[in-house]
Amino acid sequence: MMTIFKAAFIFIAPEASPSTDFTWIKTKNVHLKTVGVKTYKEACELLDTLHSEGIQAVELCAGFGNQGVSEITKASAGRLNIGVVRFDNHPCLNNTSGDSLFNK
Repeated sequence: MMTIFKAAFIFIAPEASPSTDFTWIKTKNVHLKTVGVKTYKEACELLDTLHSEGIQAVELCAGFGNQGVSEITKASAGRLNIGVVRFDNHPCLNNTSGDSLFNK
């Protein structure tokens, strides 16, 4: 019997809230939670909840700049594997880095 792999994708947007802006996609072998946050700090705080839900890996959207990825990787403390989708300057963020917008 195959084990279900649980992962999360975190996106960052100015008015996103992890308590209301989330959804699950569940296939036979993979359960993926997509969840929105509005700051790097909120993403870091979300990791405890994701870990308690059995999530093993987190992929961060390109809105997280280098600093954001660093903060979240440090906050995961090795409990979760952290991956990244990359844009140095995100087209949805007026071609800027999330580091200049969401690090509050």
